[in-house]
Amino acid sequence: MTLEVAILDVKPGEAAAFEQAFSEAQSIIASMPGYQSHQLQRCIENPNRYILLVNWASLEAHTVGFRESAQYQIWRRLLHHYYDPFPTVEHYESVFSNGA
Repeated sequence: MTLEVAILDVKPGEAAAFEQAFSEAQSIIASMPGYQSHQLQRCIENPNRYILLVNWASLEAHTVGFRESAQYQIWRRLLHHYYDPFPTVEHYESVFSNGA
């Protein structure tokens, strides 16, 4: 499994609109081959910052299967104009887990 981690800094005053757009966009990633689960969480200290965590079956499910898909273009149109700066996305693999 691969964990995608993206820190999303949303432009001031756009948080509510971003959340509304994300509520629509999340069905896009959930429909992709290799998708397993996701979470979007808002930062308590900085309410314009979010973290997106997406579990994929493999790195390629995200970087090729999703990012090279037609659905990604819809995702981009819905969400990318909310970010400043544009987010850095990193991928992680499990080293230890408590099984929860």
